[in-house]
Amino acid sequence: MSQLAASVSVDVQTAYIEIQSSPDEDKYLFSYTITIYNLSNEDVTLKRRYWCITDADGRKSEVHGAGVVGETPTIKPNGSYEYTSGTVLETPLGVMEGSYTMVDSDGNEFEAPISAFRLSIPGLLH
Repeated sequence: MSQLAASVSVDVQTAYIEIQSSPDEDKYLFSYTITIYNLSNEDVTLKRRYWCITDADGRKSEVHGAGVVGETPTIKPNGSYEYTSGTVLETPLGVMEGSYTMVDSDGNEFEAPISAFRLSIPGLLH
């Protein structure tokens, strides 16, 4: 991992959106709130995202795209950026992981990994 990749930290909070889910139709909606921290001494800009989403049956879907929620935020040194998005699974349990392609103030690209996190309806796991 590059020095810059190590200077970007990602925190994730998830929630099951019961009101918009339909378990009878194998539709489970989850939201996730991501906070990206820039621990470096220079601006970094989020250019692209990559997600690998795996449900409990092992079905994988990959998401590639520019920015997040329609933005390509620049995060100041020791600053942070937060956004909320969501995904629909066909099972009540799943896992997401991925990375952000970031660019430093000199135009150098680097990958900031996003560790795997669980999406689960409340009470499913103890």
